Amino acid sequence: MSATLSILIYHRVLARPDPLFPGEVDAALFERQLRLLKRFYAPLPLTVAVQRLQDGSLPARAACITFDDGYADNAQVALPLLQRHGLHATFFIATGYLDGGQMWNDTVIEAVRQAPAPVLDLRELGLDCLPVADLAQQQAAIATLLGQLKYQPFARRQQLAMLIHRQAGATAGAPAMLSTAQLRQLQAAGMELGAHTLSHPILSTLPDHAARLDIANGKHQLESLIQAHVTLFAYPNGKAGRDYGASHVAMVHSLGFKAAVATDWGVARPGAGLDLLQLPRFTPWDRGRLAFLWRLRQNRRQAHPARPDAG
Repeated sequence: MSATLSILIYHRVLARPDPLFPGEVDAALFERQLRLLKRFYAPLPLTVAVQRLQDGSLPARAACITFDDGYADNAQVALPLLQRHGLHATFFIATGYLDGGQMWNDTVIEAVRQAPAPVLDLRELGLDCLPVADLAQQQAAIATLLGQLKYQPFARRQQLAMLIHRQAGATAGAPAMLSTAQLRQLQAAGMELGAHTLSHPILSTLPDHAARLDIANGKHQLESLIQAHVTLFAYPNGKAGRDYGASHVAMVHSLGFKAAVATDWGVARPGAGLDLLQLPRFTPWDRGRLAFLWRLRQNRRQAHPARPDAG
């Protein structure tokens, strides 16, 4: 099989498992996955991998580790583990949530977690009356609400999340997102920082001028905070043709980004089909060692997804 680049997506690395975040890895699992990547793959920084894709020197089974959004545990939990194993990651930051912000999905999750009643009655918001008496019901309620809100217009989605939080009587917890000091800690440790917009909208739900402004503001704010050029970008949500389209790829190019990552499965390969502004990524959710490696192998065999042509 020819040289391939597998780009892994993470969001959080929890200090310990959280039943309401079943899709997030914890520290012990993350460390096991790092060991497997070191043993069976050739981990590279993303900028190095991009260069080697272009010059034809990509090693067999190359891999990159990436994180989206900018959670505080990226610095608190993930960074020490990466350093212990001598590995590199790229962190894509939605700058509008630094220093105490909270993303809409986390607002909803905390509302369900803290809801005191056996039901969370959201009918006056035009939503459902959801049972939340036990863990299974809470997980189902979260899945329902995230699905209902995800593709709402950006402002409406933010508003609904806050109203759900208020209806549940939830209170603010410890900041979930990075502080500026933690962001600079990642940079000082040699990790790469990329842009992920200012406010993490689904770009396809915005008028083009608003989408471009959010991408540009995220880039400029991050560059101001770290005093360095930012050349890497991650599309929020990141499904080609659904969450972003050709116009957004063109925006990313015009704003000076050298490479951008999506969330469609597959691997990048050197050659004619390579699109550096739509690099595929995937999330390795398997807990077991063999299943994790099998998933990586299957992803390497994935047919390259159809991409919107930036023209």
